[in-house]
Amino acid sequence: MKTRDITLVALFASLMVIGAYLSIPTPFVPITFQAFFACLSGALLGAKLGVLSQIVYILLGLIGLPVFQGGKAGPTTIVHPTFGYILGFMVGAYIIGKLLEKRKTTYKNLSISIIIGLIIMYMFGTIYFYFIMNFYMKNPIGIMKVIKICVAPFIIKDILLSGIAAIIAKKTLPAIKKL
Repeated sequence: MKTRDITLVALFASLMVIGAYLSIPTPFVPITFQAFFACLSGALLGAKLGVLSQIVYILLGLIGLPVFQGGKAGPTTIVHPTFGYILGFMVGAYIIGKLLEKRKTTYKNLSISIIIGLIIMYMFGTIYFYFIMNFYMKNPIGIMKVIKICVAPFIIKDILLSGIAAIIAKKTLPAIKKL
């Protein structure tokens, strides 16, 4: 890996921490800016470096650095109902990068790729939340209630931020490619 790549991976891992701390608490799933930065990491860094930035972020949290939302950290965060979103950020960044590898970086392609990545993030987060609540925490909750808690309050914000991410990526990609 080049110094440029290491720097970009570290930058996006750091942006994920910032996104976690830019948080508005809600009863179950807080509103953060992590999906925004995860989408940008995939769009700007590509699949390999985008997912690597997310892996670095996750590992920092799992080894005990308070980088997750609300200062959470350590291996026990794996059984927290919202940890699925963190895994979703990793997979979503990879998918976005993969989708853009063989396509022109038009605003349309960026937007579609980012929306698909966002859907992946929501799927991971929602399904994980459902399973942790029902089977680990033994707190029965129906899938429609989970969708109401985990998707409905955030979807408009994330779609708007996805559009902003696509605009930023379109404007920034030429500079990153020149590095």
